[in-house]
Amino acid sequence: MGDNRLDNETLEERPSGKSGDRRGIQSIEVGGALLQALVRHDAPMILKDLAREAGMPPAKAHPYLVSFGKLGLIEQDPVTGRYGLGAFALQMGLSALHGVNPLRVATPEAARLSDEIQQNVAVAVWGNHGPTIVSIEECSRQVHVNMRVGTVMDLLTSATGRTFAAFLPARQTTALIEDEFARQALTREQLEAEFAEIRRERLARALGKPIPGINAFTAPVFDHNGHLALAITAMGPAASFDPAWDGAVATKLRACAKAISARLGKTEP
Repeated sequence: MGDNRLDNETLEERPSGKSGDRRGIQSIEVGGALLQALVRHDAPMILKDLAREAGMPPAKAHPYLVSFGKLGLIEQDPVTGRYGLGAFALQMGLSALHGVNPLRVATPEAARLSDEIQQNVAVAVWGNHGPTIVSIEECSRQVHVNMRVGTVMDLLTSATGRTFAAFLPARQTTALIEDEFARQALTREQLEAEFAEIRRERLARALGKPIPGINAFTAPVFDHNGHLALAITAMGPAASFDPAWDGAVATKLRACAKAISARLGKTEP
């Protein structure tokens, strides 16, 4: 029946290519490529470009778009003819975001990172008294660090604390910063320079402080609104911990934090 007829092949239930995978509906997977293309492009697209990005001819893409339009997943601008994500797609996304628990997402990623870099990795959130450790993943080798779940980190002397100080709104941190600042041997200019470095590098670094002999990097994790959700800290003995901003520990920690942020709905930059 014209463009609204789908190939028999696409309507068949078929097994996936990998042994043990569940059977799927090929037509849904094919049509889903159009939705994925719109998400990647992040802007409405004309049919020709959208079909090309999804790897199919326009004549094959069109009936999928008609059906998606009826479901509210796709909308077509009546003036430009461009296709974009519809109201139901937005509702689905918001529903998924509301069901995401940042700590549940971060914990297994922190464990994988700990295994990969062979350093301890901690997860911290903002608590009633400041940055609070809520999870610690220990690597297979012995790393003696005097830190436990429930530890509240200083804002200005720890990498974890400075990450929160650099990325949280001032209204949440000013009182604690002022209290600690009076006890630190640094100027306002030095403090602002440190915060600027953390924002630029997307990492805070602590070398032998506040724990002698222990180095640490902390990376921020953001939610879909771009707000700081939590922080991931990698720490270990100075002798086996690469302190370079572009070293292996820093690079893998940034990648881990970026992956968690993406799971929470954070888009670049």
